Amino acid sequence: MEMDGSREDSFITTRLSEKLVGLGLLGTALLTIAALIVIMATLIVESASFFREVSPLEFIFGTEWTALFADKKFGAVPLLVGTLLTSGVAIGLSATVGLGSAIYLSEYASPRVRAVIKPVLEILAGIPTVVYGYFAIYTITPLLKSSLFPDISFYNALAAGLAMGVMIIPTVASLSEDALYAVPETLRHAAYSLGARKIQVIFKVVVPAALSGIIASFILGLARAVGETMIVAIAAGFRPILTLNPLEAVQTMTAYIAQVSTGDAPHGTIEYQSIFAVGLYLFFMVMLLNLVGNLVVRKWGIKT
Repeated sequence: MEMDGSREDSFITTRLSEKLVGLGLLGTALLTIAALIVIMATLIVESASFFREVSPLEFIFGTEWTALFADKKFGAVPLLVGTLLTSGVAIGLSATVGLGSAIYLSEYASPRVRAVIKPVLEILAGIPTVVYGYFAIYTITPLLKSSLFPDISFYNALAAGLAMGVMIIPTVASLSEDALYAVPETLRHAAYSLGARKIQVIFKVVVPAALSGIIASFILGLARAVGETMIVAIAAGFRPILTLNPLEAVQTMTAYIAQVSTGDAPHGTIEYQSIFAVGLYLFFMVMLLNLVGNLVVRKWGIKT
């Protein structure tokens, strides 16, 4: 009877511990949701003051942004185009190099080589973004000017985008490698049994099977590039003009927020309130990218 009593006490203690752990995990999840709600509420409330003075249509579709000039115009298209321009360059580099690295590590590299390369990629992810910013203007831009584009501006979207691309290579490479590694070995063996060569197995079987994870890594990398601040603030400049030329200086949404937040506009003015409108715009852009990524994973996910 004493043995049964002790077992019962142990069972009750275990169940209680499980409930406490469950409540703790629920609390962390609710804390995340609460933080998201607070952020959204702050952006919406502060943006409402801005949109009482500026038309939302003018903000979304206007092609001139002169918030810090005497003749104030709040058309966010130049900031949007600058953001997409630098992010496009970044994802172009990171998708190419990152996917290539993932394929090599997953399909070709020996365990010894993989043990060397993966930590190097992780080091890239740990470098402060301010270092990437100065790397862009003092290394990438001079190289581009001396070898390819003599007319490139000192501050330009191309160098900033390339620096961001290097920064997000580890994200794309790591997630793509996980997706490639998750492809069942039976698919590879089936392709080999039909006489396919290794290169055919990789690009006609493995990559298509892992496509959902690969595209999701691209989207996550793009979202990371869209939200980057320090690199574009240092290397792309603060010139909010509407241009598709990556050799010119541009201003991104995050760079504008950083510029105004550091004291270029007094608190409470329309210029200061504009950073919340820009932040809300950026928030919905990143949210849309994440939703697209989730839809891609659900539609083309691997069925094991």
